[in-house]
Amino acid sequence: MGISWILIIAAVLYVLQHQVFTRLGFRGLRMERTFNKTHCHAGENIEMIETIVNNKLLPIPWLRLESTFHAGLHFAKQTNLEVSSGAISQNHRSLFSLMPYTRIVRRHHIQCAKRGWYKLETAAAAIGDIVGIPAVSATHRFQSELLVYPPLVNYEDIPLPSSRWQGDIVVKRWIMPDPFMTSGVREYRYGDTMSSIHWKATARSQRLQVFSREFTADPRLLIVVNTQITETMWDAVSDPELVEKGLSYAATLADYAISQGVPVGFGFNGWRQDQPGIPVYLAPEGGWPHLDRLFETMAKLAVSCCRSCNDFLANWEEQDGSAVDIVLLTAFVSSALQSRISQLEAMGHSVYIVPLDHHLLTFNTEEVGTSHVRTHDTTT
Repeated sequence: MGISWILIIAAVLYVLQHQVFTRLGFRGLRMERTFNKTHCHAGENIEMIETIVNNKLLPIPWLRLESTFHAGLHFAKQTNLEVSSGAISQNHRSLFSLMPYTRIVRRHHIQCAKRGWYKLETAAAAIGDIVGIPAVSATHRFQSELLVYPPLVNYEDIPLPSSRWQGDIVVKRWIMPDPFMTSGVREYRYGDTMSSIHWKATARSQRLQVFSREFTADPRLLIVVNTQITETMWDAVSDPELVEKGLSYAATLADYAISQGVPVGFGFNGWRQDQPGIPVYLAPEGGWPHLDRLFETMAKLAVSCCRSCNDFLANWEEQDGSAVDIVLLTAFVSSALQSRISQLEAMGHSVYIVPLDHHLLTFNTEEVGTSHVRTHDTTT
């Protein structure tokens, strides 16, 4: 047999096998990608599980899956895995080889570096023939998503004023004292009622003594994260890391307060990714299911600004307005915002400012006057 016939036969065999893989490559092939968790906090490690099943007699010399992930998910190094990262996204390529009626399960270790709502929607799949030439390709659709909540920080590291939202537990607060709780006695002061006099202590000390009443509360907490970094900022946030810091504080406060039985609400003058242009507000509720809703909402937030914090608080007061303790996480306080806070306090609300950036937190007391806003200095 001459060399020409050998080449012809080889060419025919190549074309035939190539056509076989082109027509039958994806038949009986099942591909799945799932996460071992549906949610976690930023900084935690999870697994992405790839399952490939070749349910036919024809082997697959090689199968390549290629998809794009957000750069907030960091993949660990692994054989037969190539990851090329950019500032916003990264390309993920997996390579498989499957024998007939074979099932392969591969686990990819991922560090969830950033808060977010991550979806596994599509992957480009390509099958090659025996020679190594791509024979057929297709887009495969997945239906998996991962919610990465804001990271929880040490509660003591949050620059909070000295207060605790723990139901009827004693707190250092500014509301009316509870007549049913005492912490000892003290000397009489002008304005003390006759019913508050401790007669036995008065007799012992020969000076008028009264019960010292502690402050208690049955509070409802509203946590508001201001996405404005400056008063003139709009839409695009100039310093997203400050907003992420605020969300981390908010998640920690919500987790702590609900664990103490305190109803918690949440406000955000940006929007959710699935509800663009609409400010976020969740009314105060208690219980772990509500905490899950809060965390889910925080994971789906876009770092954006669709309404000034002043307008957001004014709109909330009109729609709800029931007495709450407000914790405002913000990088600045303008004259207009400070005036709004004073109005809220005059209506019976209590407002605490938690500064996200001490150098940006300023109060224009010359225009507004003496502030009643409670703050905490973050400098050491």
